[in-house]
Amino acid sequence: MSKHAYVFPGQGAQFTGMGKELYESNSVAKEYFEQANEILGFRITDTMFEGSSDDLKQTKVTQPAVFLHSVVRFLTLEDVHPDMVAGHSLGELSALVANKVLTFEDGLKLVSQRAQAMQKACEINSSTMAAVLGLEDAQVEEVCKGITDDVVVAANYNCPGQLVISGSIDGVNKACELLKEAGARRALVLPVGGAFHSPLMEPAKEELQAAIENTHFGNPSCPVYQNVDANPYIDPAMIQRNLINQLTSPVRWTQTVEHMVKNGATKFTEVGPGNVLQGLVKKVDRAIETEGIG
Repeated sequence: MSKHAYVFPGQGAQFTGMGKELYESNSVAKEYFEQANEILGFRITDTMFEGSSDDLKQTKVTQPAVFLHSVVRFLTLEDVHPDMVAGHSLGELSALVANKVLTFEDGLKLVSQRAQAMQKACEINSSTMAAVLGLEDAQVEEVCKGITDDVVVAANYNCPGQLVISGSIDGVNKACELLKEAGARRALVLPVGGAFHSPLMEPAKEELQAAIENTHFGNPSCPVYQNVDANPYIDPAMIQRNLINQLTSPVRWTQTVEHMVKNGATKFTEVGPGNVLQGLVKKVDRAIETEGIG
């Protein structure tokens, strides 16, 4: 039986004007957005609709903005029953609202706490990430393992031939040189605030763990395929544990898509800003039907 997967983007998908049309054309959406302004204690909608790309780039704004755009769009769809859900990094929290594990309010609070904890962790260690194109995953892992005097790890398995590494600035720069020598088509340092999905996020993980453990996780309406190991989960306690470990573990997106396809997904709908995930899904499996609802 063919199954319909819904997927949710992460940080990096934001753009000025995101969600504005939805806010203006849908009264239910407008209520959710206004509720978000109250929960966050500032008018995030002003930054989303009118802010510059620099305003939107601050982690404490970016993460709630992308979450809001995705979740409000999903909650205003009619008669939607996903067979499975997943999200890329931050998008995993959007997926957990979509499959009813988290309420809108709890999801938004966790996203806000996550963003602030990550921002703080970035300020403790100057660190970065880089995109590596054109090498096998194993080659990239090998180079990272060989650098023992600095922190650098594989952080995002986005699609075959596209992997993001994460770590200290020296570690990432060293790895980029070595990866180019090993034949990478590109090894490009990204304009991000820190080493997400690496051991350098440990302070953020510790801070977020308390918040996650104090949040009610309900029974899901469908399995969520989680970043840490790309497997489907329906047990709220396991979902909670995997979400805690997510910040210091790699995002296994390639493997997530492969597992969803293996378990019957024939159509992927990306809900939220941008179309990055549709592109990644196609690179994992050309035969899959994809669409975006933004």
